[in-house]
This record gives sequence, C-alpha cells and structure tokens, in this order.
Amino acid sequence: MSAEPLWSPDAARIAAHRLTKFMACVNASRDMDMKTYDDVHGFSVREPDNFWSDVWDFCDVKAETRGERVLVDREKVPGAQFFPDARLNFAQNMLRRNDDTPAMVFRGEDKVRYEVSWRQLTDQVSRLHQAFRDSGMQPGDRVCAVMPNLPETMMVFAGANSLGAVWSSCSPDFGERGILDRFGQIEPGILVVCDGYYYNGKTFDITDKIAEVVKGLPTLKKVIVVNYTGNAAATAAKLPNAVTFDDFIDAYSPAPIDYVMLPFDHPLYILFSSGTTGVPKCIVHRTGGVLLKHMAEHQLHCGINPGDRLFYFTTCGWMMWNWLASGLASEATLMLYDGSPFAPSETVLFDYADEERFTLFGTSAKFIDAVKKTGWRPMDSHSLATVRSIMSTGSTLVPESFEFVYDAIKQDVHLASMSGGTDLCGCLVGVNPFGAVWSGEIQAPGLGHDIQVFDDDGKPMARGKGELVN
Repeated sequence: MSAEPLWSPDAARIAAHRLTKFMACVNASRDMDMKTYDDVHGFSVREPDNFWSDVWDFCDVKAETRGERVLVDREKVPGAQFFPDARLNFAQNMLRRNDDTPAMVFRGEDKVRYEVSWRQLTDQVSRLHQAFRDSGMQPGDRVCAVMPNLPETMMVFAGANSLGAVWSSCSPDFGERGILDRFGQIEPGILVVCDGYYYNGKTFDITDKIAEVVKGLPTLKKVIVVNYTGNAAATAAKLPNAVTFDDFIDAYSPAPIDYVMLPFDHPLYILFSSGTTGVPKCIVHRTGGVLLKHMAEHQLHCGINPGDRLFYFTTCGWMMWNWLASGLASEATLMLYDGSPFAPSETVLFDYADEERFTLFGTSAKFIDAVKKTGWRPMDSHSLATVRSIMSTGSTLVPESFEFVYDAIKQDVHLASMSGGTDLCGCLVGVNPFGAVWSGEIQAPGLGHDIQVFDDDGKPMARGKGELVN
C-alpha cells in the first residue's frame, strides 16, 4: 500500500460541504465545538436522539407533526422507537419542487432518452394518486413492480406511497420463479410491469413471463403496463385485468395531492434477501427511518445539494434503486439508466456522465474492475468535469481498482467505497467527506453507527480480520 493517500479534499471543498453546514448549525444550537468527522460521528452515537432530531431539522423533513418524543426505550433491541408520535408521508418528501427544471433524466442504452420535470413528475403522481384512490387503495396495501429503472417506476412508487401503500420491485430480467418467490409472499393487489426491455442492444418481450406471474398471484386486482418498447397496448390485451399506464390515469387531471399522513414506523417497502439459503426472506423497511437514513447519507456523507445530478447504476431489484429514489427528497436530479453498461460500448456511462453533467457517479466495484480489464482509459477521452464523487459498492473495491480510478478515470475526485446491506437499505461504513482516500480502504463508519471489529473472543480489534459489529 502507498505511503501517501490517493486523494484529499481541499479546504474549499470541505468548507462548501453539507456536513460542514450541519456541524455549524448543531454547534450553534447546542453550544458544541465539533470540528472533525470523528466529532460528528461521536455525537451521532452518544446522543442518537439529538443527532437524528438535528438531521430532521437540517434536512427539512416534511411532516404533519414530528411530535415531542424523539427516542423511547433506547436500550431495548428490538423495542426502541424513534419519533413515535410523528406523522408524515414519504412521497411528499420526494415531491419538494414543482417547476420546469428536470427531476429525472432517463437513458435506455442508445434506444431511448427523455426528461421529466419536477412539474411533470408532480402532475403524474397526482393523477396516479387519484386513480389508485378510486380503485380502493388503502394504507398497507401492496403494490409490486417488474420494471426497468424508468421515471414511470418512480412515479408509480410515489403515487402508491402517497396513499400509504407498501412497495416492492424487481427487474424485468428476473425469471418467473424468482418473481413469484418474492411477490408470492406478500399478496399484492396491483402489479406494475413493462412491455419489454432492452439489454445489450436487443429487445426482450416479457409478456409470456408476466402472464405466468399473474396466474401465480391470485390476490391481484389490476395489472398496469408501462410503455417502454412500444408494445404496451398489445401486452395489456394479453393479460387479465390489465390496463396501460396511460389509460389508467387518462380520466384524471393534475390536482393538489392529499397525502395520507402515516406513523414514522409505517411500512414503506419490502426488500428481499438474496435467496441463497431457500426462498428469499422479506425485509420490511419503515417510512421515517429510511427517509432520515438516506437524507443523512445523501447530504451529510455525499454532499448532495439541490440541483445536483445523482447517478447510480442499478436495477429495480437492488437496494441501490431505493437509495437512488430517495435522492429526490434532497432535490437532486436523478440520472436514470437501464440496460447494459457496455452497450453499445464501454464508453456509454461515461458518455452519459459528460453529456448530462453528473455530480455523483455511483456504480459497482465489478463495473470499475470490468472497465479496467478492457484496457481503456476514460480519462483520455472524457473530462468528467462536473463529477465530484465516484461511489462504489456491491462488493469489495480492491486496491488495484482504487488506483485505476485515479490513474485512468479522474484525478481530482472523491472515490468512496461503501458497504452496507439490504437489511438496513443503507451504509454501515463509507464516505468521510473530510478524509483522505487510501488505496483499498473504506474511509469511516457511517453516522449513527457505532461500528467495531471484534475478535473471536468478542473484544474490539485495532487491526486484523474479525467480525463487523454494529
């Protein structure tokens, strides 16, 4: 390992970061003197009630009420509760703006490209809200999706959640058995699907697969088909109780959204374990916890500001899609992509980053390693001038890949290797915006996480291999 860091933030970058502004606010309101990341992290684990209350205020969570109580039964695991008296709606926090600037930009390989403004997003969610309401949707109903990473997927998620429905999704390349093993456990009333998808330059029709899935979900009342490859009407005609997305909302005009206010612990979405030890296990994530966790990660760790362009290469079957969706709550423009990251060539995501001015480029360690193996050097043809951060997760980012990023992609960039999990839908360890980047190292424990590495005797270790304990 090199004796020198690969990169360190300069004073101007640190001064402009959201975490610096958060520290200033907390220092002023609580008469503290936090100066470093370790100071903030220590505060977050010593005083979780005060920390998360300050995150709520700094990130401007939209709610009917926060309530007086912040944390009850702190020592009980399980049993502790944050904000037990709060009433809020996740979708309301997603739709913070209503103007003509872009909320989402989408590319499907080299086949499809379009933008959705904040106003268009709000209008479509309003129409979905009305259509779902008139179909009898109630809080706690399940809405499932077999969808690409489209703007319409975000719209349906927000529209269903505006009424308190619980979301679950997977990508359209999942097999029939994989879909049913997941959705068959949670008895959805509505299934949202696409008419097909593109991958590696080819078009895939999934109508027959979806027909078998529908047969295996007897609780379904309606199937909504989103047009992606141009065959939504034909696909809907072959499925029982199916309607196209456009026809589903056609009778409704945009109107103010009557968000259903829900408890902090109301179920938001259901993710699933990998299924390596039997049928995938359901993991229920809660409204307020996800919102606060993701806003803290986006703003305090990643430095996302309103108008920043947030990209993460993900499908709707990975928790990073849920992480990406929450970026709207920080007023970021979401940069969505569907398809192969190597179609039509290995330059496609870097083309997208340059042309659409990404701020944060999120991907997997596997992708960085794959680019390295091609022998191509993105730095030689792409400036990535607006990219402040490159994020990596999904597997271990090896030292050679750290070095490849700085040697062949961009020199002045914050490369952050993150690690977390589906079980918390977030990061345990990852980004320290004030810290240096060292080859092969994750920077720091996440805010709010008292992370230690234990040896076989259950004692903390300063160095060596052990068990990660939160």
